[in-house]
Amino acid sequence: MTADEKRAYEAWYAFQRSFNCGLEIDPNETRSDRRRRIKTLEREPEVWFSYYFPRFYTAAPAPFHTAATCRVLANPEWYEVRAWSRELAKSARTMMEVCYLVLTGLKRTVILTSNTQNNAERLLAPYRAFFESNERVIHDYGVQRNLGLWTSEEFTLRNGAAFRAVGAGQSPRGSRNNECRPDVLLVDDFDTDEECRNPEVLKKKWEWFEQALYPTRSISTSLLVIFCGNVIAEDCCIKRAMEKADHTDIVNIRDKHGHSTWPSKNTEEMIDRVLSKISYKAQQGEYYNNPVAEGNTFGELTWGKVPPMDRFQFLIAYADPSPSNNARQRSSSTKALVLLGFCRGRYYIIKCFVDNASTDTFVQWFFDLRDWIGDRCPPVYWYIENNTLQDPFYTQVYVPVFAAKGRRSGTYIGITPDTRRKGEKFARIESGLEPLVRLGQLVFNIDEQGNPHMQRLKEQFRLFGPKLSAPADGVDAVEGGIYIVREKQVTLEQPIISIPRTRNTKRY
Repeated sequence: MTADEKRAYEAWYAFQRSFNCGLEIDPNETRSDRRRRIKTLEREPEVWFSYYFPRFYTAAPAPFHTAATCRVLANPEWYEVRAWSRELAKSARTMMEVCYLVLTGLKRTVILTSNTQNNAERLLAPYRAFFESNERVIHDYGVQRNLGLWTSEEFTLRNGAAFRAVGAGQSPRGSRNNECRPDVLLVDDFDTDEECRNPEVLKKKWEWFEQALYPTRSISTSLLVIFCGNVIAEDCCIKRAMEKADHTDIVNIRDKHGHSTWPSKNTEEMIDRVLSKISYKAQQGEYYNNPVAEGNTFGELTWGKVPPMDRFQFLIAYADPSPSNNARQRSSSTKALVLLGFCRGRYYIIKCFVDNASTDTFVQWFFDLRDWIGDRCPPVYWYIENNTLQDPFYTQVYVPVFAAKGRRSGTYIGITPDTRRKGEKFARIESGLEPLVRLGQLVFNIDEQGNPHMQRLKEQFRLFGPKLSAPADGVDAVEGGIYIVREKQVTLEQPIISIPRTRNTKRY
């Protein structure tokens, strides 16, 4: 054995031990008691999973987990796409289901494919370790390691079931287990970012799946296809699979109400911590199945020092609330409040609040901004967007909340609803802001560069594009505020014309 082979051998058995450690069995259990216990476990798949996979079954399953298992076990001929976020156990849940089907004799020949051969073998390794050294499996179903073929690429169990790892583009033709053609196709992490950027490569990869891998099945034998992955591009193999699937399951790290989809494992605090460390683009691609491409609408943003407050003739605080008067959308939408001013030919974004916020938090931003401004010189005009999407939500909800907070704080903020008809969003924002950004006439406060709210506003500018796939509430608030600034300038700069009264010389 060479040194490399010895290291690989030691690494494999270290992985086995960590994978299967702590699995207690009853050596004194009678054969009849064991048979009864096994039949009881097999009648309850979730109990079966928790018993044989304690290292994976560490949290109570979410409803989407149990529903997925019910679909797979109830349909021998089935094609399902699982576009589950990271940390939602799509590969682990699929492995538990497949091992259950194999050990209960419902499936016999499994092919697992991924973007490369190495990755396919890596994903198959837990299956091999499970059958090779899981003490509970050996005690209940017997030794599964076969004296014949038993490698990282391919292995056959004592009960006759076979597993094979195939990388995308490799030849799967002739894959069979004696007379049995594949009856399970597992596709995991099939797409890559680089391939999705090349339409020709993507086309060939999908043709390989449809023309080489899928036809390895038998027409007369039921086939289970499970496609696991995330939607990482506008066009990718998993989206093409969705068009063919019997069922598509898209589950994000948080649901449409903004709550964790698997709270027994991923708490809100944990999710907040993880998402706070990556960009919005990365969040959407990895945890929300929403591939966001960088927009090319705005070039490089200009950062600079904001002039002293007394240099501004006035300031505008403009807010963009929830985009809908639908309660569900309000609770999960991004909101924005931006403080702007104009001085010596430049518009300055002095401070902002941009975040996914509740109504109470959004209203509190106004009072926090007022306290931050304090007794500084220029007058501040407060505006809030109130078009047909917000109305009558603004008058029925925001006004009472503002009034209640004002009474508690002993202060009052006079807010004017902006009821103008804004027109198509992308064209309006592009025409209004792109020239200012390009000419360096829109300046971001460099003293706020480290503020997470200002970073989120910067991210919205970076991702802004015609498809509006990313939130643009902060960008929209900037456009609204600049529009108000210009309106105020026209009003305030109009000269007062005095018309002399004609003297009446006629006498009566």
